[in-house]
Amino acid sequence: MSEDLKRQAAAMALREVRSGMRVGLGTGSTARHFVDLLGEQVANGFECLCVPTSEVTARQALSLNIPLTDLDTIDRLDVTIDGADEIGPGLALIKGAGGALLREKIVATASDRMLVIADSSKLVETLGRFPLPVEVNRFGLGATRRALELVMLAHGAEDKLQLRNDAAGTAYVTDGGHLILDAFFGRISDPEALSRVLLDIPGVVQHGLFLGLCKRAYVATPDGVRTLDN
Repeated sequence: MSEDLKRQAAAMALREVRSGMRVGLGTGSTARHFVDLLGEQVANGFECLCVPTSEVTARQALSLNIPLTDLDTIDRLDVTIDGADEIGPGLALIKGAGGALLREKIVATASDRMLVIADSSKLVETLGRFPLPVEVNRFGLGATRRALELVMLAHGAEDKLQLRNDAAGTAYVTDGGHLILDAFFGRISDPEALSRVLLDIPGVVQHGLFLGLCKRAYVATPDGVRTLDN
């Protein structure tokens, strides 16, 4: 999918942002287009106050002079614009390929609306084709991993559980100082049940299932941008 189409999806999401709004800024290649476009608006006098979902996004926003704050200073956002790794029925999502799933979920939950921008390759009939990122505490990693493997077995997972590494081959560390285990389920038939059981594991900080959060998705296709509503 061309970057031009992703940018078109970002531009459509930007239409929903009014001057003076408090906005959550997502992380990832498609969300980066939205931040660029918002920066152009800010340069022309558009007013907003934004909370970034990662240090990478924060640096991009600051380079564009986008005003930033945090959820200690304000407690609610009007809207969050973010990407997704999978978009399933009911706009259920898998997110976390960029390693920012914890902050992304905190920001999305603190928003009145979450809008997703993505390309059509992210649309799936059932979640689970993309590995589910699970953010975990460093302490007790072995025990947490074993508990996750048992959950995967109980849910009929088709493949493996893999500790995410960075480009240097060492364990990837999130902005919050945690690790990520990527769980290759193959098919997630009951995401709500899986969400509950994962969060019951003491070493799990958060997971990449975003359920009931996304209200609208702008999806870039070769024929233009589709709008999907929940």
